[in-house]
Amino acid sequence: MSTGNLELSILLPAFLAGLLVLATHVPLGQQVLNRGIVFIDLAIAQVAGLGVTAADAFGFEPEGWRVQVAAVGAALIGALLLTWTEKMWPEVQEALIGVLFVVAASVELLILANNPHGGEHLKDLLVGQILWVSMKSLIPVAILYAAALAVWFGLRRWIGQPGFYVLFALVVTQSVQLVGIYLVFASLIVPALAARRFAEGARLAVGYAVGLAGYIAGLIASSLFDLPTGAVIVVSLLLTFMAAVIISLAAPVRWRAVTA
Repeated sequence: MSTGNLELSILLPAFLAGLLVLATHVPLGQQVLNRGIVFIDLAIAQVAGLGVTAADAFGFEPEGWRVQVAAVGAALIGALLLTWTEKMWPEVQEALIGVLFVVAASVELLILANNPHGGEHLKDLLVGQILWVSMKSLIPVAILYAAALAVWFGLRRWIGQPGFYVLFALVVTQSVQLVGIYLVFASLIVPALAARRFAEGARLAVGYAVGLAGYIAGLIASSLFDLPTGAVIVVSLLLTFMAAVIISLAAPVRWRAVTA
């Protein structure tokens, strides 16, 4: 362990990337949990990853606009498909979301089968490269997320179910490329689960607090002990979730969720 590993020039952009992800994922994650479609984020994230993989297979530059179009396009197709299936077969929507995830992952593996760097590419999509983000690359993401938050908090009553799926797809597409599929799922679901034990008016604040504490602890631990950053942050989010559960049990009654 060495404090010399705590490089501010690396940790600050990673921390800001985490803040951006949490800004959108905490409220969207609570909505996902309320709708009972927990694995939609994994499915859409995997479909977006398939778009990135397909674009790479066609030889497009990893940072180029064609890859972004492919990722967003794939995610939107997946989102619209899920919108249609929820109308047609709502009773099996969660199962269909699982099928979409498995098919997208399988097609991605087939595309990467003959790629000598396929394993590394798949690892990057799953666990992400949050320590390698730059301040410059965060600017367009921040603009997109600000617009998404404005729509969510200002217009969510009017965008309806299709609008939710489209907004979700746009946000998750960027997050996958920023922090990886595992961290996208953890950022959406873990803070939402922790916040459910609190009163409705406190859930958003609790979700943000749990997410923020998890990212800070994970980034510091990863840097000090030279461990994979994405994986450490996921574990840190679990630990902050457990702390939130303990706090909720000791909290005054007015802060607890009402249960039947």
